[in-house]
Amino acid sequence: MTIDHRPLAYEVGPLMITGFGLAVLAAFVVAQIVAQNELKRRGYSPEPVGDMIFAAVVGSLLGAKLYFVALTGDIDTLFSRGGFVFWGGLIGGILAVTILVMRRKLGFWRIADVAGLSIMPAYAVGRTGCWAVGDDYGRPWDSPLAVRFPEGAPPSTAQNMQEMFGIPVPADVPPNTVLAVHPTQLYEVTMAFILFLILWRLRDHKHAEGWLMGVYCVMAGVERFIVEFFRAKDDRFFGVLTVAQVIALVFIAIGIAVMAMRSRVTPEARGIYATA
Repeated sequence: MTIDHRPLAYEVGPLMITGFGLAVLAAFVVAQIVAQNELKRRGYSPEPVGDMIFAAVVGSLLGAKLYFVALTGDIDTLFSRGGFVFWGGLIGGILAVTILVMRRKLGFWRIADVAGLSIMPAYAVGRTGCWAVGDDYGRPWDSPLAVRFPEGAPPSTAQNMQEMFGIPVPADVPPNTVLAVHPTQLYEVTMAFILFLILWRLRDHKHAEGWLMGVYCVMAGVERFIVEFFRAKDDRFFGVLTVAQVIALVFIAIGIAVMAMRSRVTPEARGIYATA
């Protein structure tokens, strides 16, 4: 029996409250809680985290929209409700927080190490928003665990699969047929939560500050590279690879480089705990 999905959305006066908006809000709250507690545990003041979260919100929202504009080539999408792309949001958020950290001299590698621990659970929570609104689902799938999105963004119809995602559909399937697909949003929520647990176990590492951010970059890249094979996408510009997978490979390479560079504690690369 195939599961039918219905979006989570409520009208409150003139406002439209969606599951995506609630999930994004919860994601930043989770990131703030984890970062503040981890900085405090390591012997540093958690006070700057609030400002960093604000910078991350602004940077990630702007970065996500700009990435979507670049991907679609349509400047009008900058002012639409949708089109918040993960890689654009992550890069924009990192750049915004980095500028703040450098200006306030908070210690780039110190904050990076804590950020590596904080972003992954925020991502797991944030991806529930994609599930809530029926966005970012996968390719057609014939399985009892497959999900149909008749009110998705967009609906998972045969016509949308062909016209929007370039996925071939048998000619005898009517265009308005709602197809069952991989619930890739739930795949990502599950994988991100598992990866967070791994990062949590590594938070007491003996390497230099910043090493954990390298681990995060590798994990985030691998997770996204895998799930893209199941996603309904139309941007396979690199043979069988999507743009997101190419960026994922870049993140993996950066992560490996950071892990190697920050593997040992030296006078120039301090450990994660504050010293008297």
